[in-house]
Amino acid sequence: MTIGLRGHHLLCLLGYRGMGYSQEFCENMTSVYEILRNKPETMIRIVLGPDDLCAAFPSDKEPHCEGRTVYARDALIVEKLRLKVGTERSWSDICKQVGEHVAPSDIGHLCATCQWQPYGVCEEGVRLIAAGEALPPVPNK
Repeated sequence: MTIGLRGHHLLCLLGYRGMGYSQEFCENMTSVYEILRNKPETMIRIVLGPDDLCAAFPSDKEPHCEGRTVYARDALIVEKLRLKVGTERSWSDICKQVGEHVAPSDIGHLCATCQWQPYGVCEEGVRLIAAGEALPPVPNK
């Protein structure tokens, strides 16, 4: 199994704590998150544009998956992680890249235009990965 993820979702997943755009989106995101959390050897293919998480974005909301700022955020994060679109790596290898190249304080810059950034959960996720700690299970709601 290979999961396709765009650049910024490599960091979003670290901070995912059950918040999202809709119930369907959260169910999909939770499924991917728990697969990666429990099976870090799962392969990830870095894609350009909409990915396996965007597939569940609600059709009744303003789509941002094709937005210029989203593509810019993707490119910035892929570059920061020293990866390339099309690269296939295990989730554990990607987490290692995050631990080596991203500090929690980088999130404010890398994700400045993201509506979820003010919650601080992505900084927490980066901090956990950098410390070699496990990501927590998604909280039950």
